[in-house]
Amino acid sequence: MKDYVEFIVKHLVDNPDAVRVTEVQSERVTVYELRVGEGDMGKIIGKRGQNASALRTLLNAVSAKSGKRAVLEILE
Repeated sequence: MKDYVEFIVKHLVDNPDAVRVTEVQSERVTVYELRVGEGDMGKIIGKRGQNASALRTLLNAVSAKSGKRAVLEILE
C-alpha cells in the first residue's frame, strides 16, 4: 500500500523527488507518514481537503480488509 500512496502523490506534486512515505505497523494500526517537498502541501490537501480525504478513505478501505486501522499523517 505504501508504494501505491507514493505513486499517487508523486503525480500530484511539483517536486516528486521529495515525496517520502514511511509505513509503521503495529498489531492493530498501520501509520503512513507522508512527507512532501516545500510548497507541495496545498496540492496534497487539495481544495477543501478533498485530496487528503480521498487518500485517507482509500487507506481505510484497504486496511479494513486486514482488520487494521490506518492513519495517514501528512508532513511538509
